[in-house]
Amino acid sequence: MPVTEDAIDIGGLRGLDEAAALRQIVEGTANETGEGFFAALVEHLAKALNTHGAWVTITDGHARRLRAVAFWLGDRLVPDYEYDLAGTPCEPVFRECRLVHIQDNVIQLYPDDLDLKPIGAVSYLGVPLLDVDGKILGHLAVLDLRPMPEDPRVLALFRIFAARAAAELQRLRAERQVREREEKMRRLFDSALDGIIELDQQLQVTRMNPAAEKIFGCAGTNVAGKNFTRFLLPEAQEKLATLVIDLDTRPEGERYLWIPGGLRALSGGAEFLAEATLSRFDIGREPFYTLILRNINERLEAERKIRSLTAEAEYLRAEIKTLCGFGEILGESKALKAVLQDIEQVAVTDTTVLILGETGTGKELVARAIHSASRRCERPLITINCAAIPIALMESEFFGHERGAFTGATQKREGRFTLADRGTIFLDEVGELSLDLQAKLLRVLQEGEFAPVGSSQTKKVDVRVIAATNRDLHRAMRDGLFREDLYYRLNVFPIEIPPLRQRGDDIVLIASAFAAKSAQRIGRRIEPLSEQCKSRLKAYSWPGNVRELQNVIERAVITSHGGHLNLDRALPAGSSETASESQAAAPQMHTSNRILQIGELQQVERENILRALEAANWQVAGKDGAAALLGINPSTLNSRIKALGIQRPR
Repeated sequence: MPVTEDAIDIGGLRGLDEAAALRQIVEGTANETGEGFFAALVEHLAKALNTHGAWVTITDGHARRLRAVAFWLGDRLVPDYEYDLAGTPCEPVFRECRLVHIQDNVIQLYPDDLDLKPIGAVSYLGVPLLDVDGKILGHLAVLDLRPMPEDPRVLALFRIFAARAAAELQRLRAERQVREREEKMRRLFDSALDGIIELDQQLQVTRMNPAAEKIFGCAGTNVAGKNFTRFLLPEAQEKLATLVIDLDTRPEGERYLWIPGGLRALSGGAEFLAEATLSRFDIGREPFYTLILRNINERLEAERKIRSLTAEAEYLRAEIKTLCGFGEILGESKALKAVLQDIEQVAVTDTTVLILGETGTGKELVARAIHSASRRCERPLITINCAAIPIALMESEFFGHERGAFTGATQKREGRFTLADRGTIFLDEVGELSLDLQAKLLRVLQEGEFAPVGSSQTKKVDVRVIAATNRDLHRAMRDGLFREDLYYRLNVFPIEIPPLRQRGDDIVLIASAFAAKSAQRIGRRIEPLSEQCKSRLKAYSWPGNVRELQNVIERAVITSHGGHLNLDRALPAGSSETASESQAAAPQMHTSNRILQIGELQQVERENILRALEAANWQVAGKDGAAALLGINPSTLNSRIKALGIQRPR
């Protein structure tokens, strides 16, 4: 039955047909949602209750200002209506969270509400709209130009539609939260640095984020519905299928796992290793899988470079500590100038160099000079003392090893050849290498490649090789101790460094430089070398060469008196009475006017040392040792025995 003003008259309360009013409002709002629902609600509520206006508001979150989602006034909707809550009849609704009914004189009660007087409002009825947790979402209100006496039927009807309005606000709020959550999830999905791929039960791609598109070089829309295993190597396909079965058997809440060892995948035909996780979720009864992966090839390469640079830095720090401090090659002798000319000629090439000479002659200094003048000077010079490395560790030292390659190999390590890539490697005492390692070194020289210990992967390097030895390699080849093919690979450009005893006044020049440096280091003042000191230094044979000279001068500076070197304490016993060790070993040389060559001198020295060793029953040190018989220091004799290749008969 249609509702008329005769049926509803709040001002006179002549009677209210609740069923008709309820039906009118329900029918007027049944097909509406959102803002349309609220517009229909306030219009039909105002008409059903015969009031001048009705409105629904929401708060700004602080309940200080209200915004009308729908406002019916007179005979029309008022758009974009907002007002401050303070000083209005709506204020106690929000402050006290209760229904407020002002039957008359609303303008007199709220004179600060400037919107009431122009309308001519007389009465007001408002109720809060609450969320499920009791929080105020907004309110529903009506006002009239006549008094509005209290009527339980009107209040009941009003509460019913307040509840309906609150439910719609809750629904809109929930929808908004869902949209916001979905938007956040979309942005999270799209902005993730890791590739995220959603798969169905057949492992077909249902969704792929931009990071995954970049990893695999394709658009997600182009591969949607296609099997993801097309991006995996065969072993990775089997692994993924096995893990899916594993997930399917797990209980709810535990359907996720880290893929051990990652997955080997393909991108544009290129292989890469991906770290990955896999999880399962269900929509209805249909399972889906989320694969999150990351291409770690770049990270692995960066880690390899970091390890290489770290190892190189550690090596160079160790090298700095062991440098002898020669600074530069000193000397003016003809023999040394020939060596310097050889260095200048060969340095600018990549030719392999073999440096020959007695112990302590400065072979490493020559190697550094060659490297410094070469095109590779910006890259490191890596030194290996082949005589100082245990045979069991020598291959690992040369070529590196993988983690777990042998007992104690807890970390992967780069070898010296890897560190020397595009630089120079100096193999000192190369004559001490085992035959097995000589064969592997030959392969590096021929092919420029090697395999680290414990690895099946071959590495290519670009390394210039400089080798040095004080051994007689020809004799070592005859004795089967050195490979002939390796010798000829190393002996491309031989440089023979003369022993110090053959360099004349260079001995004095080098001694003066050592004395100045030692004196500065320990804070002593040293006078220039006297003629007597020069003569004594030149008269000694220097079996330990420059290295022995440095040690002697340092001892002489430490024990100096009044700024004068103390060679009495520094030089080996008996050295002042002999012109050279060779002369001590062969006094018959004075009876001949013929000048002996170096090979003849060495042979005489060798025979004399052998006689002394045999006389001392091959005892070097001690009161009755060969060194005492020869009048030289035991360490000096040991150096000469090694340099001359003297071995005790078996």
